[in-house]
Amino acid sequence: MIRSDHDVLIIGGGVAGLSLALELADHRPVTLLRPAQDDLGASVWAQGGIAAVLAPQDDVEAHVQDTLVAGDGLCDEAAVRFTVENGRAAIDWLLGLGVPFTPDTTTDAPYPYHLTREGGHGARRIIHAADATGRALIETLLDHVRRHPAIQLIGDLQAIELLEDPRGDCRGALCLDATHRPHLVAAHDTVLATGGASGLYRHTTSPAPACGEGMAMAAELGATLMNLEFQQFHPTCLYDPSGTPFLISEAVRGEGGLLRDARGRRFMPDYDERAELAPRDIVARAIHAEILRDGGTHVLLDVTHLEPGRVREHFPTIHAHCLNRGLDINRQPIPVVPAAHYSCGGIATDLHGASDIGHLHAIGEVACTGLHGANRMASNSLLECLVFARAAASALRRRSSGRRGEPVEPSIAQAGVASQQSLARRLEELRDIMSLHAGIVRSDAGLASGRDALRHLREASEPLWKDHAPTPALARLRHALLLAGMLLDVASARRESRGLHHNLDCPTHGTGKATASRIRSGA
Repeated sequence: MIRSDHDVLIIGGGVAGLSLALELADHRPVTLLRPAQDDLGASVWAQGGIAAVLAPQDDVEAHVQDTLVAGDGLCDEAAVRFTVENGRAAIDWLLGLGVPFTPDTTTDAPYPYHLTREGGHGARRIIHAADATGRALIETLLDHVRRHPAIQLIGDLQAIELLEDPRGDCRGALCLDATHRPHLVAAHDTVLATGGASGLYRHTTSPAPACGEGMAMAAELGATLMNLEFQQFHPTCLYDPSGTPFLISEAVRGEGGLLRDARGRRFMPDYDERAELAPRDIVARAIHAEILRDGGTHVLLDVTHLEPGRVREHFPTIHAHCLNRGLDINRQPIPVVPAAHYSCGGIATDLHGASDIGHLHAIGEVACTGLHGANRMASNSLLECLVFARAAASALRRRSSGRRGEPVEPSIAQAGVASQQSLARRLEELRDIMSLHAGIVRSDAGLASGRDALRHLREASEPLWKDHAPTPALARLRHALLLAGMLLDVASARRESRGLHHNLDCPTHGTGKATASRIRSGA
């Protein structure tokens, strides 16, 4: 086994991982694992922008209250306030790095950059780079990371397991290179920034969604996970069964886009007084209900009543992408469906990204800070990535004293490689189970059936990782099965409907104070 030793190891190169590397590298040497598929991760596909209190007429308390309402009684208010209060500093940091946010060129602009509004927000507070904010962030951050002398960027290793020392603290990761050779990448501190778990579902808003690998690796080490049952489905993914997934930003509705059924009737006012700007869980369930009622496959997002130049100015990526698929959104409504988008749950952390496993931090979508509660409000995710990356960097700047624990070398099977077709088929079966039984609307019978089906799939798959040499695809299946089982367990245990978890057999809020679900792996 090939061994290397590192000080701080960051696994994942989206906005959270890149931001942490830049904020920490002036104080400690950083190794950043950023495989090629990170270029297709959730960060780069983020369109809408970053929510922050920037305009003079906006205030911290308003953003806090909007977030608490969207989280449906399950947010950690301390985490919400911490995030919102640090939002302005995070945006100023990005501006200092040169992120090309869209300017506001109107003569009476209250803030130099254009601010849009999205679902759940009571004010315009979303700063953005046209409709490709994630890409602008990644390109800017990555440029700075590549030029920093204290950051080692590694693109040919894939982490498949976290390492522990005899005390149970995290000490790096077991990784595989392109030829599947194992590498023991030892580290004093390890940070997971690996993204969420939308890849557990068949339809997602990303062409290469994470399957909760980071969450599962942490769970295998004994870390506490929380709120896994709150999987957000973005209300508006372009409906095109023959094409790749493509998100239609919430900002389209923020700028006046209307949702209509197959007959052209606007339906959101029937479901919520906030109409198209209601929180995502409400909009997604409304679309789901309309599709079921009509027996159709999608609904329509209409911007044809808006000024065409304004549409092209604010949504150039969406306009061009749809045009390439034969759809002129200035003349035709956009067919849309809900799709798995964001995991509100993950590795339980404190306000500096620390998990309950020594020397293991988590930031970004892989973590659960308490900010989102039962439902993430639009554009709070990139804000969370930035604020908690900077907070984790502050906590990690001084290397903890004491002798570094030596990682226990894991045992690795030396048998042949499992069939890629077999692994892909099993992962698709898992996604079918989750989409059918743990999607936008759930039931007791469906969750029970899902748990049974998943248990049979896991039992049938266990010989694969016992009898075959590790590969990234094999590890991904193992992690997905573990995390999907944990999600179904906590979803079955929540005897109420709250936020993104809607159970037809428990349609109302439970009595008493809302509590987060916490779970440790039995693996």
